[in-house]
Amino acid sequence: MSTTVLIIDDDPVQRRLAEAMVRRLGFQAQIAENGHDGLNLLRSGESVDVVLLDLVMPGGMDGLSVLAEMRKSGIDTPVIVQTSNGSIDAVVNAMRAGAVDFVVKPAGAERLQVSIKNALRVDQLEEEVRRMRRRASGALGFKDLASKSPDMERVIRLAERSAKSNIPVLIEGESGVGKEVLARAIQGSGDRRGKAFVTVNCGAIPENLVESTLFGHEKGAFTGATEKHVGKFVEASGGTLFLDEIGELPLDAQVKLLRALQEGEVDPVGGKRAVRVDIRLISATNRSLLDLVKQGKFREDLYYRLNVFPMTLPPLRARREDIPDLVRSFCARFAAEEGKRLRGITAEAMALLSRYPWPGNVRQLENALFRAVVLADGDELTVAEFPQIAAQVEGFDVRIPPLPTQAPLPAGGLEPVREIVRVEVRDPHAMSLVVEDTGDMKTMEAVEAEVIRFALQFYRGRMSEVSRRLGIGRSTLYRKLKELGLDDEERSEDAA
Repeated sequence: MSTTVLIIDDDPVQRRLAEAMVRRLGFQAQIAENGHDGLNLLRSGESVDVVLLDLVMPGGMDGLSVLAEMRKSGIDTPVIVQTSNGSIDAVVNAMRAGAVDFVVKPAGAERLQVSIKNALRVDQLEEEVRRMRRRASGALGFKDLASKSPDMERVIRLAERSAKSNIPVLIEGESGVGKEVLARAIQGSGDRRGKAFVTVNCGAIPENLVESTLFGHEKGAFTGATEKHVGKFVEASGGTLFLDEIGELPLDAQVKLLRALQEGEVDPVGGKRAVRVDIRLISATNRSLLDLVKQGKFREDLYYRLNVFPMTLPPLRARREDIPDLVRSFCARFAAEEGKRLRGITAEAMALLSRYPWPGNVRQLENALFRAVVLADGDELTVAEFPQIAAQVEGFDVRIPPLPTQAPLPAGGLEPVREIVRVEVRDPHAMSLVVEDTGDMKTMEAVEAEVIRFALQFYRGRMSEVSRRLGIGRSTLYRKLKELGLDDEERSEDAA
């Protein structure tokens, strides 16, 4: 979806010029003839990405008044102010009031384009920072999951209903679609907002440690239990427990999980009494639990206990409308983390990412953008930063550097055959086990003689060192030298 710029200006000529320029730059434009109309449009919830605001307007509401009202209303849309005189005082006052940039009328197309892209980048980065803070504090809400996909909007409406109670929720969906993010939004919109959110990946726990990890253990309950461990249920008490990939739980752990959900208490391994817990359970799976029940790999009674409020997250390929917003959000975050001055992504690259099916869903998109940001040389991401994806989407060229030019062929048309000389590089310390003349294996006596001869050269005839390194006594070494005919070779005694 294209970026929308709201133009607030009382001068009809300036409005038409600004609108034409905005549309020529590839953005959508909306018009407001004065500050009151612009504020009403912003408060109505219309999709506006950037505001282009004139500072000097009659009617009792100039640009500074609009900025002040936007701050009071909590509207954080980035604002670029326009001024005809370009005075320093006017610019400073506008920046203090919350504007992110300014342009002097009449603004050139290139200057306006840079201002809009910079404003978008700043806004995306600030929104990403706010989202990360809300996630860390357990206050992530459904506004952070804003989607333009009808399928995703239906899921969000279901999740909003579930957040009003402590009903068990089962989130189904392919790997990487964002099941944990949805679970955090459910917690952040309910009574347990800001409380503990404990995540357990059931598929990543060794089978012999599942019970201890979930329900805890007492000191000395088994070999290696040197300290008491309270378990994930107790850690999440008062908050939310998120069991990811719950279909991977072994059957014996499923029995204890069912009892913990029914009774509201857990039995630590080696414990003498049960421990009361108060949790909100949200479970997730990328497999069909009903199919696992039919295969005998998942308990039917536990399935019905978990499947009270099911919802299925659609894959990314089924909600392509959300790809541009996700791309811009990831770009802003990764550019800030990596210290890259990226202004955005080209329209061609965005079209490529929107057409790719993304079998790994949002997680794959996130990783692809992280790689692209790290490798980017310019100030915009282009198709060249996504060669693997471009190779799989019809209509996009894979940008591969050309091969080095070759010298022209001789007049005959065929290149002369050059003799290839192979040089074998051998380790000077390597010892061959084969007789070069015959190709047969060497005898043990010959091999032993070579080893001793090499040791004498390597340790410069120090007999004590040679015998110690070979693991034989000095008398044995002298005897072997005599037997092998090596006793006449020059050697020096070790003084020590």
